[in-house]
Amino acid sequence: LQSGQVVPIVGGGRVTGKVGPFDVGLLNIQTGDEAASGAESTNFTVVRLKRDILRRSTIGGIFTNRSVSLVGEGASQLYGVDGRLAFYDDFSFAGYLAKTETPVQDGEDKSYQGRFDYTGDLYGLGLEHLVVEDRFIPEVGFVRRDNFRRTSASARFSPRPSMDLVRRFVVVGRFDRTSSADEGVLGTRQGQLLLESEFENSDQLSFFFNDHYELLTTPFTISPGVTIPVGGYDFRNFRASYRFGTQRPVSGQITVQTGGFWSGNNTAVSLSRGRVEVTPQLSLEPSVSFNWVDLPQGSFTSKLARSRFTYTFTPRMFLSGLVQYNSTASSFSTNFRFRWEWAPGSELFIVYSDDRDTDPFGNPNGLELRNRGIVIKLNRLFQI
Repeated sequence: LQSGQVVPIVGGGRVTGKVGPFDVGLLNIQTGDEAASGAESTNFTVVRLKRDILRRSTIGGIFTNRSVSLVGEGASQLYGVDGRLAFYDDFSFAGYLAKTETPVQDGEDKSYQGRFDYTGDLYGLGLEHLVVEDRFIPEVGFVRRDNFRRTSASARFSPRPSMDLVRRFVVVGRFDRTSSADEGVLGTRQGQLLLESEFENSDQLSFFFNDHYELLTTPFTISPGVTIPVGGYDFRNFRASYRFGTQRPVSGQITVQTGGFWSGNNTAVSLSRGRVEVTPQLSLEPSVSFNWVDLPQGSFTSKLARSRFTYTFTPRMFLSGLVQYNSTASSFSTNFRFRWEWAPGSELFIVYSDDRDTDPFGNPNGLELRNRGIVIKLNRLFQI
């Protein structure tokens, strides 16, 4: 995709496997021109190498190349190294360093991360620091957010009491701070305290106490006709949930949330992770959520409902589907996927998707089709 338009693929190839002690991934794709978005014929290359070291540790590197940059005349590349060091059963260190080269390169072109985890049964600790600089532009791949520096920490205490009903108590404290990478301006701050009980029947009861700070540098339209203005917003809320164990014929998680939300308040009720085993072959996964939002800029109610289903014909053949309604986006969408592994490692996929507009004012004639697609994909594994 480029500027929302589908760019044709002329051809390409992918190779994955193992060469001696190295895991290898190679990808090369050639795309064609697309007039509506202005896309030019472009070649994409990715090279990924990874090697296991010690008992449970790895080191690796990656290189990507895009022959036609979107930010200037010429090509763009990315170089990166990463690693994970695991010690004993509970300690691990992970991190990466990546750098991009584009036609508009002028420093501030790196991203790096370091993380430490201790995952003992009684205690847990996590520390992380992540930086994505302002001109870090990997043009093969995606960056959800640039020019930020995030520091996070979490600590856990999870004793196992001598009780017939409770398997484990969990107390977790989390803190996350995100600021701009160049000027250090605070953008997001989140603090959370979690109190949780895990019962012997695998059910879980959880209470979350949350503290938020968000800085808006541009107005944010959260719902049609409701826009939150520029400014800093400090708010707190509370969430409680009960999750039924997945071994039950009917399972799921019920959540209730209330408290501050930007400049106002929000009350939400949801059913998520639902699963109903109708037959050994057929299962349903319903979910629904309601949000009642009251802001000085306006009030609205958001409703989201969806259900997945899976029908397993054989261990190697199944049909799955997703049906979803979103009141905020005035959308009713469906997606169906058929998968058949007709030989070990070789698969046939057939995917159908459909999205319709449910706005009764903008579309008085009913469900108007916005987009529809069908994709057929065939994989054939050759073993040499």
